[in-house]
Amino acid sequence: MAEQYAHLLATDGVVKGLIGPREVPRIWDRHIMNSAVVVPRVPQGATVADIGTGAGLPGLVWAIARPDLTVTLVEPLLRRTRFLDDVVAELGLDNVTVLRARAEEVHETYDVVTARAVAALDKLGRWCLPLVRKGGVLLALKGRTAQEEVTAATATLHRLGATTIVVATYANGDVPTTVVEVST
Repeated sequence: MAEQYAHLLATDGVVKGLIGPREVPRIWDRHIMNSAVVVPRVPQGATVADIGTGAGLPGLVWAIARPDLTVTLVEPLLRRTRFLDDVVAELGLDNVTVLRARAEEVHETYDVVTARAVAALDKLGRWCLPLVRKGGVLLALKGRTAQEEVTAATATLHRLGATTIVVATYANGDVPTTVVEVST
């Protein structure tokens, strides 16, 4: 199923402008595995919201790897949600819902909220932490500047209900995946 998703990203995803053609050779290491290495951090049977999911990263990867998860892909752009609907149908994923909305328009809460390359951590916290169920976690997939973002956003995150903020690194070949884990 992951191979089928990678193929859809490399073909329809490029045609529909969800990923650039130069990303095709790096789909596995930079996109799919970058998302997949975080899956062990997600609790068994969790409800997950992937905010600004774009082409379904990391949400679709998590749903494929972990059928026990209930994943909601939140994306405001129609062309992206159409792509996601097609992928979910083609892969037969019954644990995924595609929701065309902005984070501020979502009124449910989830065990885990995630986002990958969406916004700076302070802004991301304002969008995502209201969606994290008490005792849940925001898993923000970030780059090399994660610690600097945490330093800049700590006060805002605590004001929004964060109890702990940890920068974690997950092995992923030459380029590890850095995740800011914000518990509530």
